[in-house]
Parts: sequence; C-alpha cells; structure tokens
Amino acid sequence: MTERVRVTTSVAQVLAVLLDDPQAGRYGLELMQATGQPSGTLYPILARLQEAGWLRADWEDIDPRAEGRPARRYHRLTPDGVVAARAELAALRAKLRPRGAGGARAADAATFTSAPGW
Repeated sequence: MTERVRVTTSVAQVLAVLLDDPQAGRYGLELMQATGQPSGTLYPILARLQEAGWLRADWEDIDPRAEGRPARRYHRLTPDGVVAARAELAALRAKLRPRGAGGARAADAATFTSAPGW
C-alpha cells in the first residue's frame, strides 16, 4: 500500500520521467537532466516518493575501479507507485484542462492536448 504524496509541479515532472519507462531504472544525474531540476530539489522528492512506497532505489552492482566511476543508485517506480503516479498525473491534467468553450482560447486547448501520455 502506498501513502499519498503531495504532487507539486516538480514532483509531477519527476513522475512523468519515471513513467516514460516504469521498468527502467533512472539515476540521479539522468533525472536532473531530464527534469531540469537541481539536486537540492530532486533528491528530497525521490526520498519522499521512496518513503511513501511509490519508488524503490537500488545500487548497481559494479566494481567502481573497473568502471572508472562510482556505483549509481537507480530509482524506479514500484507497481503501486506506477498506479498512484498515473492517477495523480491524470487528476492534475484534468484539473489543468480548460473548462467549457468560452473559457479558453483554441491555442490554450491545443497546449493541453499535446501533453505527454502520462
């Protein structure tokens, strides 16, 4: 069972990247590059997602001397985290969707329909 997570814009960006391929592990630098978030923003988000049961993190099993770099910690959504992340991003999209024909310009509506397929 997962806990509820407050989904801010920054959290939504991280979830969207992780949902691009839920089975693939992503390491910190890769997530920073994909989201444009600095480490001081990204790592607390990852810690909250992990504490809530949405995310797991595993160190890769390498010999740092042989690889010439430190081991990476790969983050991936748990099965419950995938379900929760999809639901939260869908709710966020619905909340951001323009209401009614009179409230939004055509260009604004096009912006929301071209959003990534989370």
